[in-house]
Amino acid sequence: MNVTSVGIVGAGQMGNGIAHVFALAGFDVLLNDISQESLDKALTQVEANLDRQVARGKVTAADKAATLARIRTTLTLAEIGQTDLVIEAATERETVKQAIFEDLQPHLKPTTILTSNTSSISITRLASRTDRPEKFMGFHFMNPVPVMQLVELIRGIATDDETYQTLLEVVRKIGKTAASAEDFPAFIVNRILMPMINEAVYTLYEGVGSVQSIDESLKLGANHPMGPLELADFIGLDTCLAIMNVLHDGLADTKYRPCPLLTKYVEAGWLGRKTQRGFYDYRGEKPVPTR
Repeated sequence: MNVTSVGIVGAGQMGNGIAHVFALAGFDVLLNDISQESLDKALTQVEANLDRQVARGKVTAADKAATLARIRTTLTLAEIGQTDLVIEAATERETVKQAIFEDLQPHLKPTTILTSNTSSISITRLASRTDRPEKFMGFHFMNPVPVMQLVELIRGIATDDETYQTLLEVVRKIGKTAASAEDFPAFIVNRILMPMINEAVYTLYEGVGSVQSIDESLKLGANHPMGPLELADFIGLDTCLAIMNVLHDGLADTKYRPCPLLTKYVEAGWLGRKTQRGFYDYRGEKPVPTR
């Protein structure tokens, strides 16, 4: 299949990043969200990220203008159905994702490929609720999308080879690298990353180290660019908890039990950078550990 147009459902941090890389690579992008404010904010963020790339000499001013011209927005989900490739990038809740695909179904072209940017939810299960499980895949980008090189491609049990090969080519066209993963909870990156973050929270919970000492230990002792608690705040503690719950429920192994302290932070609404408080408090000039 030849993919030239891409519909993206969800204009948040992941959705606007995905729109950015596809438009920059020459695809026509239609970005959807439930509020005009979210769409306006997304376009502002894309422009700011492009300005950063222009300043670093990675793209030209002409590239920036052409990229922004290729992104259209809509509040009408049905319009997304006429694109060649749909990428769902809504919140990490299965019921929300299922509802999106069910609402889209009457408006899809017969050839449209459906994908989800889910970081952990079963692709086979999501695909089974659509009319085209053979044309459904996991298309998991890393955050921040314009910077991170990897895309996880996850085939459901029914995904056909034509769909897989088409998306491999799409990943190549946007200048990313594909890693193929089987459809098991959290796939590859989060299957390894989230238990590490969860263990860091347990280390804090048990008093083995403070927020600062845990993060410094991994940065300086394991050469990680960000400490695990700093990274959790960047990802969003609600997202970390959701993925740990998917791992725990899907694999039924106690080693994936979410740390009670992670749950407590989420219950408090301290979700990390997006709420200004998590394992660090971001309301001042520099982040300050909250424990």
